[in-house]
Amino acid sequence: MAELTAGNNSVGIKPLQLICIMAILQVVIAFFTDPMILSFDEAMWQYIGRNWIRNGLVPYQGGIDNKSPLIFLVFGISDRLFGVNYWFPRLIGILVQSAGIYGLYKIAEKMFSPFAGILTISFYGLSLLWHSTGGKYVSYTETYAITAVIISVYCCIVHQENKLAFVGGLFAGLGFAFRFSAAFGILPVFLFTLKRNSRSAFLFLLGTATSILLLVLAGELAGIKISEYLLYGLTDNIGAGSTTDHPLAWKTQMFASGFFYSELLLFYPAVVFYFLLNKKMDFLKAWLICEFLGIVLVGIYDRVHFKNLLPALSLMSAFIVNYLVENNHTPVKQIMLGLWLLFFPKTFEPLFAAKKLFTARNNQAATNNGHPTAFEEEGLKRKIGLWIRSNTLSNEKVFVAGYGAQILSYSERISPTVYFNVTQTAVAKKRLFSDLTDHKPAMVLIPLSERYAGSVDPDIRLFMNKLVAGKYTLDTSMFNYNIFRFNKTSKP
Repeated sequence: MAELTAGNNSVGIKPLQLICIMAILQVVIAFFTDPMILSFDEAMWQYIGRNWIRNGLVPYQGGIDNKSPLIFLVFGISDRLFGVNYWFPRLIGILVQSAGIYGLYKIAEKMFSPFAGILTISFYGLSLLWHSTGGKYVSYTETYAITAVIISVYCCIVHQENKLAFVGGLFAGLGFAFRFSAAFGILPVFLFTLKRNSRSAFLFLLGTATSILLLVLAGELAGIKISEYLLYGLTDNIGAGSTTDHPLAWKTQMFASGFFYSELLLFYPAVVFYFLLNKKMDFLKAWLICEFLGIVLVGIYDRVHFKNLLPALSLMSAFIVNYLVENNHTPVKQIMLGLWLLFFPKTFEPLFAAKKLFTARNNQAATNNGHPTAFEEEGLKRKIGLWIRSNTLSNEKVFVAGYGAQILSYSERISPTVYFNVTQTAVAKKRLFSDLTDHKPAMVLIPLSERYAGSVDPDIRLFMNKLVAGKYTLDTSMFNYNIFRFNKTSKP
């Protein structure tokens, strides 16, 4: 990309200081955005990680989700050190994300100029804070996978040395181990490394394979079966009832919302200019196209998936702004001020959250007498979980129907089935019905929400109703949940 390299600029801003500012902003977004509890996904990983580290139930034996054991390990260690919490995984995520910002800065500095590096910190750091890119969710697998890919790009594309290609491959393998979809970012690294020379490409593949094989071996030694990882992390996510099973109309709407009704629009003018200015298919174009295809092929359009686009978008935008400054002598301070005003996240949620922390709350809603409300307040699920912990024995099993991962996580109780959170594939339903028939829990919670009635399959809801009708007694109704206890006079 030598033909696109602009001149050097000094802006008087130290990159590490700017990255620290970004980290502080990330803390504000991650910790002061409602609801201030474990998110739905974090609760699943905390539950599985806790079962692994605290109870000796390795992943896929102590709970099933379609994520890597590596993220369960992060949350399991967090639980071991500090109990049920969300702050430790998020702090680790912020540190990893900050390393990614620094890595992207070094890429821009080497490929373009020091000023382009400063611009990249601003573009990338601010866009990571957006609601449309899942700014709050720093603890998710995307954070680790993207940072690993960025380091791989730095080693293999920026430093075109054979000795670093192997290191780049090691990080590529780590990123792939966190998320299979990291392959869409790894692919252009391999192709452009191969284009440079075959030896570098071989070392890159060797590093990738070494990293993956070492992690697989470590998993096998820990008792994790690779076949289960592939089943629950990949094959069972395709087809009816899976996380990717959505109608075309839904996918079209989510595509439009993610790409055209979000802050991503701010990147588009610079990206169009970049494509027009450089006619060749360079690495940044290939990186962006591959990540775009990855989002479309997965087809969920979750907000955090759009983070994968940000590194390439930020580098392209930084180059274009640097190019315009060099050729039009635009004042640097005005450019930086305009960039920050445009890209700074437009949200007041942290202010509202801070108000809640420092203002007495007089919510006396202990129960709602079993009547469904318009929506469930996420924060109440923590209260339900704590109530369960206080009203059950530590060895008693608890099952929460529907999307109850947060309740179960805060209850610190174990589900009688590995499908502790609703999963509606044929494999999941068969296992769920079998587990609950053979191992009846001491307590069952059934939501009264419209979400449960509208999104959980009728056969699952019918099974749950029959289960509690036979051997359970309604104990209480709390925050839009009916809570049933097993009749002690009945046999499991």
